[in-house]
Amino acid sequence: MRLFSAALSMFGAKVQIAAHEKGIDVELVMVPFTQKEGYAPKHPEVLRINPKRQVPVLIDGDLEIFDSTQIFEYLEDIKPDPALWPASPAARARARRLEHESDEVYFPHIIKLMPLWKTPDDPAGKPAREAAAAFYRTMERALGDREFLAGEYSFADIAFYMAQLFGARMGADMTSETPNLLQWRQRMTARPAVIKVVAPMADYLRSDGRSVPAFLSPIA
Repeated sequence: MRLFSAALSMFGAKVQIAAHEKGIDVELVMVPFTQKEGYAPKHPEVLRINPKRQVPVLIDGDLEIFDSTQIFEYLEDIKPDPALWPASPAARARARRLEHESDEVYFPHIIKLMPLWKTPDDPAGKPAREAAAAFYRTMERALGDREFLAGEYSFADIAFYMAQLFGARMGADMTSETPNLLQWRQRMTARPAVIKVVAPMADYLRSDGRSVPAFLSPIA
């Protein structure tokens, strides 16, 4: 099984963490990335398999799939234990909704901040930062006093953890306004599967002269 990812791929990192949590061995192919060229030239296997021309891409025998959520669903099917979706249908549906919102509701605001990464306080990014803060408040309510977002640890936690990491990098970090979410982030950061993926990412950021969010300092 081969997984194509990249040093700064949030979506690839989601799949990597899930594979580690499940104890699934994958051959990790890290697609080259530079600040000047991005992912150019694109990896030929990524181009061949994914019409969107993006990582992650998974090859397992004659199966070739892309999109982090679809890859995760495949991993969940081939190795259901340990489960990364809750057991009950309702809880599972809530977890899937949270995962989807992390990718499709929250993260588009962070994408708007990416051109401003060198000047995270730029006024042009204010609407996106405000939208991210509003989403954090929503997730604070969703979490409540539970340990994880859907009650049980799930792919929803992995998805939002990686998304908010990029938010923190782009000047839209969580604050004391969401104390339960900050404690949740500490629990997530301490997970061995998360450390295996996020520590190399932090090392890459430093090697490229970029800042690393302060909450990663205990592991990197």
